Amino acid sequence: MRVLAVGCHPDDLEINAFGTLIRCIQRGDDVFICGVTNGSGGSMTLSPEEISKVRIEEARRAAQLIGAKEYINLGVEDLQVDARDTRLIDQMIDVIRMTKPDMIITQHPDDYQRDHSEVSDLVFNASFMATVPNHKTEYPCHSVIAPLFFMEPSSGNFFHPTDYVGISDVIETKMEALACHASQIEWLMAHVGKDLLATTRATAIYRGKLCQAPYAEAFKRSDHALRMTSYRMLPEGK
Repeated sequence: MRVLAVGCHPDDLEINAFGTLIRCIQRGDDVFICGVTNGSGGSMTLSPEEISKVRIEEARRAAQLIGAKEYINLGVEDLQVDARDTRLIDQMIDVIRMTKPDMIITQHPDDYQRDHSEVSDLVFNASFMATVPNHKTEYPCHSVIAPLFFMEPSSGNFFHPTDYVGISDVIETKMEALACHASQIEWLMAHVGKDLLATTRATAIYRGKLCQAPYAEAFKRSDHALRMTSYRMLPEGK
């Protein structure tokens, strides 16, 4: 299976989906990781240009650590994601057409800040448009309207998952990948007083309690027409 994971900022997938992506790689899937923004807002001290370089390199190291096939970043400035930007739509369409996913994991459509929600809308629309032959971009059209799984939003009190993936055997690798984002561990503590590593581990413990596993990640399947399958696509895990 080919899996495309699209996160908004360079660390979003590590926080809420990397355990699952590691499981995908373990079962033999080709995993492609795409970040939409360059992380330009994530520092109290560095300029947008400086922190962008740092953050993209952190994300690339994390992707390499778990064995992803490729890391792609679309380079949009933080706070500037627009799901109706035709240039950005075509960029996302080409990511989908290039990677040819059987399944896509991305941001939840209802989250605590605009960039996250815009990425969710962007991926939802582009994943259909990527299959339309008469919409011409750099790559030929994809033959699959890929099923979508929305990962847990950062503001998760209203989140009602449909699927869980146990990640107990890979939790430490997930945490090691997240620790690659040293700039964001520092930024989130300084900006909102959040301990990123502790919060991420606590969320995995909480989700695990709900599905009888020590650690888990949670997802919401898209229930729109042509996005569902009669079989499980996410990996198994305890």
